[in-house]
Amino acid sequence: MSLGFDNISGSLPSASSYWQTNLHYLNLGVNNIDGVIPNSISNSSNLKELYLNNNKFSGPIPNSLGDLRQLERLTLFENNLLSPHLSILTSLANCGSLKVLAISDNPLNGVLPDSIGNLSTSLELFGLGETEIRGQIPLGIGNLSNLNTFSISRNDLTGSVPRSVCDLHNLQGFYLYQNRLSGPLPDCHCKLPELGLVDLSYNQISGPIPYCIGDTTSLRNIYLNSNRLTNIPMSLWSLKDLVRLDLSNNSLVGSLPPDFGNLDAITVVDLSRNHLLGSIPTTVGDLQKLINLSLAFNELQRSIPESLGKMISLESADLSNNILSGMIPKSLEALRCLTDFNVSFNRLEGEIPSKGPFLNFTSQSFMGNEGLCGGFLFQPCKTRTFHQSRRSEVLLIVLVTLAVSLMGLGSIVVFMLKRCGKRKVPTPPESLPATMILARISYIEIERATQGFDQCNLLGHGGFGYVYKGIFANGMVLAIKVFNLQIEGAFKSFDIECEVLRNLRHRNLTKVISNCTNIDFKALLLEYMPMEV
Repeated sequence: MSLGFDNISGSLPSASSYWQTNLHYLNLGVNNIDGVIPNSISNSSNLKELYLNNNKFSGPIPNSLGDLRQLERLTLFENNLLSPHLSILTSLANCGSLKVLAISDNPLNGVLPDSIGNLSTSLELFGLGETEIRGQIPLGIGNLSNLNTFSISRNDLTGSVPRSVCDLHNLQGFYLYQNRLSGPLPDCHCKLPELGLVDLSYNQISGPIPYCIGDTTSLRNIYLNSNRLTNIPMSLWSLKDLVRLDLSNNSLVGSLPPDFGNLDAITVVDLSRNHLLGSIPTTVGDLQKLINLSLAFNELQRSIPESLGKMISLESADLSNNILSGMIPKSLEALRCLTDFNVSFNRLEGEIPSKGPFLNFTSQSFMGNEGLCGGFLFQPCKTRTFHQSRRSEVLLIVLVTLAVSLMGLGSIVVFMLKRCGKRKVPTPPESLPATMILARISYIEIERATQGFDQCNLLGHGGFGYVYKGIFANGMVLAIKVFNLQIEGAFKSFDIECEVLRNLRHRNLTKVISNCTNIDFKALLLEYMPMEV
């Protein structure tokens, strides 16, 4: 009998004779029925499916429901039902064919009992969300071997996630958000071959995300936001079928690798409110399906990559409250779907793009960047006059001429000293001490040496990049020139400087100690020359 969505009101009859039927199916869901669920309902002993959800039932859930031995589906969610000591879970252990049990959104108010492990092994869906339950998740949960959806979110559960959960090999949806769970994520979750969604947000989960998460290729949605997680394993970026990733509001450190661009199916990425360092990798432009991107409130540096302009599906991008520098790429003017853009409180400079989606952005999207101009900001962009340009050209010519003259004078002095007989035994060109000859240094070593390219270690900047002071693990202090690869000509400048400085030896030139180069990062490591005071 199906009477759902019929706007039925009143209460259910309690007379036992009324329920002595041969009903197999009774749907009274989504109505306005109030009062209690009568104990006599158990007289309908042939019931297999009972739907009483979305009504106004109150009072205790009758334990007599456990006498419905053929019961397969029971939905009682969104009522005002009670169950002292959650005894209904103990009673329902008698229903050996039970597949669906949904009692969410009721004020059950009790401790989750160990008897949960005695429920039918046929159980596929278990829903106890927002039922005011407390305590720990019993180890017996692992006995429910056919469970594919487990939801006990929005409660007051404590303790850690038991490893017995990893015995649920058919689990597809795992909802434990908004509790007070703590401890690490069990790495055995990686062995759940059907797991498609994990939501442990708003808990107190700590430690690293297990490296083996990259083996769970069935994952489509990961919600681990608002916890105390500390790092993202490289393996996570190999999940090519991942659709949504939310790791915001944690304690994540490190940088975003080029592999970030491997998330082919991703539509939502939120890594905001962490401690991420380094630059935004240029491979971000490969995320053609990405709709929402948030990297706000981190410590990301250097420029916004031009490749961001290739993200044709992008609707929202929040890069605010970082340490980004350089100009806002003009390529972003081509993003027709972009409706929400925020780069406020960075160190950006130059003219704000004025076409495409930028016609609709207000000054709030750009505030807190003293070097920006144009757009909807109140400071117009200054244009260089002819006289200013001419003055700069003249100054450059004078400085170059002076430098050439000094070098020429120095050569004459050296020549005259030799002619005066002050001859010395020839010495080979200056070379680096053995302790200063290093193998190529990795990006990680440079990041640590500069404390994540901290502004306190910034020595200066030029047309193609920045120079930082770096203190390495062995105590060596070097100057590190990091090239801004978003600027046209930076690649060529790096190659030229490498070639020239490698072949020059002069006491007035800093020596090249080593270099670091990969597809997304290029740097020269130079002898550190402290300023004389």
